[in-house]
Amino acid sequence: MTNLLLSASFAERFTLNFIKEDRWKYIVDGLGVTLTITIFAVIIGIVLGMLVAIVRSTYEKTGKLWLFDKICRVYLTVIRGTPVVVQLLIIYFIIFGSVKIDKIVVAIIAFGINSGAYVAEIFRAGIMSIDNGQFEAGRSLGFNYAQTMFYIVMPQAFKNVLPALGNELIVLLKETSVSGYIALQDLTKGGDIIRSRTFDAFFPLIAVALIYLTIVMILTKLVELLERRLRNSDH
Repeated sequence: MTNLLLSASFAERFTLNFIKEDRWKYIVDGLGVTLTITIFAVIIGIVLGMLVAIVRSTYEKTGKLWLFDKICRVYLTVIRGTPVVVQLLIIYFIIFGSVKIDKIVVAIIAFGINSGAYVAEIFRAGIMSIDNGQFEAGRSLGFNYAQTMFYIVMPQAFKNVLPALGNELIVLLKETSVSGYIALQDLTKGGDIIRSRTFDAFFPLIAVALIYLTIVMILTKLVELLERRLRNSDH
């Protein structure tokens, strides 16, 4: 089979991998799954990360919420200390092992929780970088701590950590490639299915790599445009 593939023309191999039996649909369907997981996992990660960051920074600045701070520390230690693929398997086979649940939902939860741990530290660093005078300014305006954090500190912290958040989004997109471990047909799995049926690794895997690369380049450009707009708004 390998010798036949080597002797086949570019067009023949392309047809075999993508046109015959509509195998291109594996790539398109897989891309949809990958983007769905990434988008919703990012939302969960940002919300969860912001909450954890606020709890931890509040404890460091005021000494309050110590119990919640301890819980957050355990969460960060466990999630950042174990591989995401292991977390995905635990959530699917153990936590939801006896429950009938959509695999996409499982993947969203797993990647969202994983991303939240890294986003939390990104936001915490951003919050801690804001001068304490900003908190005092908020108090002088009549804001309580929560209002000061929401209206004054977090917008400034977001600007500071935007590049790091962009990197986390890119990392999360690529991490979803392990979704195949729970038999979920994401982009990577779609390419691998084509490879297993055509015995031609080059075309499907290169196609998958190029799609990931294109998405990453688009995301990088969007983050750069957002950074530029935020810098211009400061002026």
